[in-house]
Amino acid sequence: MAAHLSYGRVNLNVLREAVRRELREFLDKCAGSKAIVWDEYLTGPFGLIAQYSLLKEHEVEKMFTLKGSRLPAADVKNIIFFVRPRLELMDIIAENVLSEDRRGPARDFHILFVPRRSLLCEQRLKDLGVLGSFIHREEYSLDLIPFDGDLLSMESEGAFKECYLEGDQTSLYHAAKGLMTLQALYGTIPQIFGKGECARQVANMMIRMKREFTGSQNSVFPVFDNLLLLDRNVDLLTPLATQLTYEGLIDEIYGIQNSYVKLPPEKFTPKKQGDGGKELPTEAKKLQLNSAEELYAEIRDKNFNAVGSVLSKKAKIISAAFEERHNAKTVGEIKQFVSQLPHMQAARGSLANHTSIAELIKDVTTSEDFFDKLTVEQEFMSGVDTDKVNNYIEDCIAQKHPLIKVLRLVCLQSVCNSGLKQKVLDYYKREILQTYGYEHILTLHNLEKAGLLKPQTGGRNSYPTIRKTLRLWMDDVNEQNPTDISYVYSGYAPLSVRLAQLLSRPGWRSIEEVLRILPGPHFEERQPLPTGLQKKRQPGENRVTLIFFLGGVTFAEIAALRFLSQLEDGGTEYVIATTKLMNGTSWMEALMEKPF
Repeated sequence: MAAHLSYGRVNLNVLREAVRRELREFLDKCAGSKAIVWDEYLTGPFGLIAQYSLLKEHEVEKMFTLKGSRLPAADVKNIIFFVRPRLELMDIIAENVLSEDRRGPARDFHILFVPRRSLLCEQRLKDLGVLGSFIHREEYSLDLIPFDGDLLSMESEGAFKECYLEGDQTSLYHAAKGLMTLQALYGTIPQIFGKGECARQVANMMIRMKREFTGSQNSVFPVFDNLLLLDRNVDLLTPLATQLTYEGLIDEIYGIQNSYVKLPPEKFTPKKQGDGGKELPTEAKKLQLNSAEELYAEIRDKNFNAVGSVLSKKAKIISAAFEERHNAKTVGEIKQFVSQLPHMQAARGSLANHTSIAELIKDVTTSEDFFDKLTVEQEFMSGVDTDKVNNYIEDCIAQKHPLIKVLRLVCLQSVCNSGLKQKVLDYYKREILQTYGYEHILTLHNLEKAGLLKPQTGGRNSYPTIRKTLRLWMDDVNEQNPTDISYVYSGYAPLSVRLAQLLSRPGWRSIEEVLRILPGPHFEERQPLPTGLQKKRQPGENRVTLIFFLGGVTFAEIAALRFLSQLEDGGTEYVIATTKLMNGTSWMEALMEKPF
């Protein structure tokens, strides 16, 4: 059991156990010793579901990464390929299988597609002459992976690009499938709300899938009251801005992958006297970040400026607890102190790690460049000088700052101005291409197609109307003891989260005008429940809303939703699902065309 998955209103361990059971059943079909050949991208998400110990119980003896040419030698009966349905991976698998046949004893091959089988991939294997070599060809529908007690992700890295640039709805189908799995485990969700084109598609797919399964009534008592489907392109602004929560900044600076972060090791080596000549470790320090760690659960969603005081308070409490040992006189008192030691030592280790991380982040956030960039971002978001060429962006291009940083700022300016004036846009494009190379013309085209960088049409900037109606900019933000979600960006309230907040109270009718300006339709669907399953809420009991971000979500948005869940009079608790956990940098990387 992963304890941190069951602390919230919805026990996500139920989902984790269901997918683990499905994995065990597949492994047992392949009798005998096994080696797994992994599509490298899948190892991270699988690590959140099944540790090596579970695989070992089912006779998995070796694990390899999927690479061309021959497979490494392994004395096993079965070789199982765990792969995403990608054509280029089929070519590698065929190479592995063909080079295998020519030597040693015959082995059984199996292939497990995650999350769906693909006819195209099977056809490719057939064309390469290896399809018949596979005894089991199956799919493992790992759609939504539990990351934390209130967080699920599909970890589909291409979802945004597929949906908004290529018109490929595969990831929307997987999202709908994932939601059907959730309903099978946690009951039918009575009300579905949505905003955006993709949200409409997912809702339609869910309704169609439900019709196709008319034979069986879902008799599970509903855990969720509402589902809110939100398109990422309804709010293109939020991921472009720099996140200012503790977890958001760790992700911005170091990147969090499948709840792990790799950090520079020098801050984490205990300094001993007299070993000044020793060389520092070169291996990055890898830490897991989730709510299983008490201190991290407390500080992850705070604005970074409020983290220091929490850490120093904790340090005082821990050192006072260790001092207690001098007061332990009787055997009973000593025994009690010793029983608490493991917990205290874990707390001390946790504090040391987070103090080091906070120091690393502070080195970045106190730099002049970070301050300048943040000032420009906040000017754009509060509506200052969004319609002319920005001096800071010009300087960044002239000094050849990282291209992604420049693109994030230019896109932010474009979104905060409902598109740039043609001559401003042309100027930026020309400067970027002349400085960073003409191969980036494809990337600029992608950003334009996604609506991130575009000319202003109709000559009217609708962002001020949206900003004022939804109160997206707050001048007086209390970062230490916040009273509003805008603390996560020190002034800017994420548009996506504001929509969720207004839906729960007073309802979207109050913002019809803004909903019409934002892209895509908004809608509401009801799913009838069988009699006896209607929910009667107790007085003071909060509603539970599942909010699904189609196209990705940032840690700052997650922090803002957790803040709303914890409000005394909020009335709603949120569980968050997404196609991908992302930040502005990983988003830009996914939209960039790799030069050949």
